[in-house]
Amino acid sequence: MKNGRTVYTTDQGRVCPTCGWPLDLCRCGERRDEALPETIVAKLRLEKSGRAGKEVTVIDGLPKNAAFLDELARALKKACGTGGTAGEDKIELQGDRRERAAVLLRARGIRVKGA
Repeated sequence: MKNGRTVYTTDQGRVCPTCGWPLDLCRCGERRDEALPETIVAKLRLEKSGRAGKEVTVIDGLPKNAAFLDELARALKKACGTGGTAGEDKIELQGDRRERAAVLLRARGIRVKGA
């Protein structure tokens, strides 16, 4: 069954398998940052499953903006005195840090749900 996707053409050369554009014009690997909205609503939750019983505070629903997430994650980790990481649109902090994270997020003008 043919899916209609171009795999190779001598006219354009190699083609990206994800977007179908020629490889020299492909932008799939670039990380695109969203503009920061007026109101940011963060959702806090505690996860345990799939983490060998360890607790992780997840701050989800954040804008996909790498600079904003990295800076916010750095500030939260420092204030909470814990490790963590910034993902594509979420931040994970080691341990149950929901209460402290909620206070810090509200201080930055971010609305918080689930705290």
